[in-house]
Amino acid sequence: MAENQEEPSDTQTGEEQPENAEESEEKKKELEKLPPFEIVGGERFPAFFFKFQFRNVEYSSGRNKTFLCYVVETQGKESGSFRGYLEDEHAAAHAEDAFFNNILPTCDPNLRYNVTWYVSSSPCVPCADRIAQILQKNKNLRLSILVSRLFMWEEPEMQAALKKLKASGCKLKIMKPQDFEYIWQNFAEQEEGEAKAFEPWEDIQENFLYYEEKLSEVLH
Repeated sequence: MAENQEEPSDTQTGEEQPENAEESEEKKKELEKLPPFEIVGGERFPAFFFKFQFRNVEYSSGRNKTFLCYVVETQGKESGSFRGYLEDEHAAAHAEDAFFNNILPTCDPNLRYNVTWYVSSSPCVPCADRIAQILQKNKNLRLSILVSRLFMWEEPEMQAALKKLKASGCKLKIMKPQDFEYIWQNFAEQEEGEAKAFEPWEDIQENFLYYEEKLSEVLH
C-alpha cells in the first residue's frame, strides 16, 4: 500500500473482514494443493528457445530459464543409451534437480553411467552442491557438464561451488561452437520436419573464449 494512502478503519471494514479472511484462507489452501513447480521435458524443444536461451552472451538479461539437454549411456548387463531435455524457470525445482529426481533417481551398482549435460548456464550453488554429493555417493556415475554461460561466476560462493564440482569428479566445460551445433541437430525441433544447417551467431567464438578464460580462472 502506498504511504500516502490512508488505511480504512475497523468500522469501515468490520463486516467484510471475516469474509476476506475466509477467502484468503481458501486461496491459500488452493495454492498449497498446486505442485511446487512444473518441469517441462521431452526429446526436442522449439528452435527459437535454442536461439535465445543457449546463446553464449556475456549478459544474459531475460534468460530466466535453464535448459538441460542430457545423454545417458549405460555400460554393464543392460547397456544402452537415451537422451532428452528438461527446462525450468528458476522458481523452485531446477532442471538439475529434476534430472536426478525424475530421469536418473537411482544408480544401479551393477551399471556404469556416463552422463553428458548440455546446459544453457552453469548450476547455481545449491544445485552444484547436490551434484557433488551425488557424484561422491555414486562412484559408478561419470558426469560431464558443458555450459553455454557461467552463472554468477564472480561471486565467491559460486566459485567455491564450482571448485567443489570439479573436486567431486565432474568435468565442467564451456561449450564450443561445435557443441552448439550438436544441440541444434539433436535437440532442437526443425521447422516442417526439415533439418536446417546450424547458423552460428557473430560472436559465438569470442564469447566461448571469454567464458573459457573465466572458468579456468575460477577452477585453478
